[in-house]
Amino acid sequence: MGTKLTKKLTYDATAEQVAAMLDDVAFREEVLARQKVARGSASIDGDHVTIEQVRSSDGLPSFAQKFVGDEIVIVQKETWTSPTSADVHLAIPGKPGEAAGTLTLTEAGGTTTEVVQLDVSVRIPLVGGKVEGLIKDMVGTALDIEHRVGQEWLAR
Repeated sequence: MGTKLTKKLTYDATAEQVAAMLDDVAFREEVLARQKVARGSASIDGDHVTIEQVRSSDGLPSFAQKFVGDEIVIVQKETWTSPTSADVHLAIPGKPGEAAGTLTLTEAGGTTTEVVQLDVSVRIPLVGGKVEGLIKDMVGTALDIEHRVGQEWLAR
């Protein structure tokens, strides 16, 4: 079934400027630093973006810590299918959880809205839905931080 996540992030910039920001490794690395990941890296190869991050599981409920261990590894891959849209896949290597969906940029009057839509799924009997909710919240918070960094980045 899965848990849906939809985030709308608005920038006072053109779609071209937002796309250029998202295509900048320095921006992606600044986002990782601001998200306070334990370790992280970003790479861009043409239309393919890969972001690897390791987060501490401190603060997660005990049932979730049993699932992920001391750290959570998340690998985000974006495949840009046009200048304003990408397929997005988040994997948790070695764990039965993932998120997949799309990212789209829509410009109107010099303002661009980035819409991220993901379907989070965790295939664990009994607690899968709870873990999906935790992942949804974690990704949502990460996107909020990315949005703040992006607004600052574009204002420079």
